[in-house]
Amino acid sequence: MNKIMAFLTGAMLGAVAGAAAALLLTPTSGQELQEQTRDWFDMLVDDARQAADDKRAELEAQLAGLKREASPPFTH
Repeated sequence: MNKIMAFLTGAMLGAVAGAAAALLLTPTSGQELQEQTRDWFDMLVDDARQAADDKRAELEAQLAGLKREASPPFTH
């Protein structure tokens, strides 16, 4: 769990540093940069939601399979 948290912390710090560098070094206007950043962020959020939905469906399928395996057979 610590490795995951360290990775996520590093990724967030890298994203913040990259965003700051983009703001300081970009040749585009502020409004254009805001639009590009907003579009990029929206795409990132959509991708994360899709990945979460895919993983949820995969885990639900695995859980259903485990429940079927664990349930006793029907007998009379």
